[in-house]
Amino acid sequence: MGHDSIPHQNAESPISDIAYLARSEHRVPTLVALTERPRSRSELCELAGVSSSTIRRTLDEFEDRVWIRKDGYQYTATRLGEAIASAMQDLIEQVETERKLRDVWHWLPEEVSDFPIETWDAMTITVAEPDSPYRPIDRFESLLKETNDLRLVRPEIALMEPCFEVLVQLIDEGVDVVLVARPESHTYFLSTYPERSVEMMQQDNFTVLEHDSLPPCGTGLLDERAAISCYEQDSGTVHVLIDTDVAAIREWAQSVCDTYASEAQPVEPP
Repeated sequence: MGHDSIPHQNAESPISDIAYLARSEHRVPTLVALTERPRSRSELCELAGVSSSTIRRTLDEFEDRVWIRKDGYQYTATRLGEAIASAMQDLIEQVETERKLRDVWHWLPEEVSDFPIETWDAMTITVAEPDSPYRPIDRFESLLKETNDLRLVRPEIALMEPCFEVLVQLIDEGVDVVLVARPESHTYFLSTYPERSVEMMQQDNFTVLEHDSLPPCGTGLLDERAAISCYEQDSGTVHVLIDTDVAAIREWAQSVCDTYASEAQPVEPP
C-alpha cells in the first residue's frame, strides 16, 4: 500500500472521527485543501486562520488517522483522506440544503417530501429574509428573462412586479404562456390592469385558464426548469422559491400543470 500504510491507532467508532472533524470549523477545510495540492504548515495556518500550534495538532491527528502524509516540509492527503474530505463536503452541502428546507418545509407541497434526497443538492432554494423579502421574486424574474416556454399553476409570483413586466415582454415576443389561476386572482388582475389585460389576452400565444381548487403552492415549468413558489395570500408574500432542472421533479411539475390545465375553464378575452 506504499505511503498510505502508516500504522495508526483505531478510533473508537466512525462517529468519533466525524465528531473530531465537526468540533472545529477549520478541520474539514484544512483536509479539503490538502486534497487539492501539497501545502506547508505556514500556508495551512494562513488558509485556516488558526495558530501554528493548532494546525500542528490538527496535522498530527490527521497523520494518526492516515488521512495525510508528510513529504519534506509539505503535507498532502492520502487516498483515505480524499475519501473522508469528499464525504464531509457532501454531508455539509446536504445539511446546508436541509437547513434551508427546514425553515420553509411547512409551506411546501407534500409531494416535495417524496422527492429523492439526492435531488436536494440540485435545488436552488431562495428564501425571503427579513432584510431581503423580495429574493424569491428577484430569482423568478431572472428565470423568466431566459424562458421561451412558460406554464404556471397559481401564477401569483409572475403577476408581481418586476416579474409582470418581464411576462408582458415575453408575450409580446411570442413566447407561449399558459396560466392556470384562481377566479378571484383573475378578477383582481382584470380590475387592476384592465387595458393591459385585454391586450395580453388577445395574443394567440397567451392562454389564461380558471380553476376553483388549486394547490396552495404555485408550480411551473420554465423551459426545462421546474419551479415551486409558496405565496401567502393574506400577506401577499412569496416565502420561498425552489427551482431545479432535475428530471424527476420536472416530470412531477409537468404532471401538475397538465392535470390542472385539463380541469380548468378557459377565460374568454373581455
